[in-house]
Amino acid sequence: MGAAESSSKLAGSVHDFTVKDARGNDVELSRYKGKVLLIVNVASQCGLTNSNYTELGLLHQKYGDKGLKILAFPCNQFAGQEPGSNEQIAEFACTRFKAEYPIFGKVDVNGGNAAPLYKFLKSEKGGIFGESIKWNFTKFLVDKDGHVVSRYAPTSSPLSIENGINKLLEA
Repeated sequence: MGAAESSSKLAGSVHDFTVKDARGNDVELSRYKGKVLLIVNVASQCGLTNSNYTELGLLHQKYGDKGLKILAFPCNQFAGQEPGSNEQIAEFACTRFKAEYPIFGKVDVNGGNAAPLYKFLKSEKGGIFGESIKWNFTKFLVDKDGHVVSRYAPTSSPLSIENGINKLLEA
């Protein structure tokens, strides 16, 4: 367990974290240095699923080759709306929504077992109701240096973040 995993306060940026992909392999987020990141907690059975996955796909198509990386983290903490295995979730996102961005392993975003990355994201940008994440599809926009720039509510359309993404890509 590295320093970044033992205490989110020791992390300086998102790039200090290692997460698990859908197959359980370690992925160092430092591989995304120089990229703008949109980090989203996703769910397959939420009322927001269709619009969010569709628009995330559109953002990926439009900006993926310009430096935007969408990182999707399945979470089953909200009304049990992500009950499947990592394999089922990835198949759903890739088959139904043609997701061409990484779908990581399922995580907790709140509580004592919250993923260290999510503890860090929430400490950097709390929501209007404090740090905890309130629902599926909360979005964090991260600059090329791994710093959290903005947090968006679950009901914020991914396409509504386009101006913010453009500014960071041009920076």
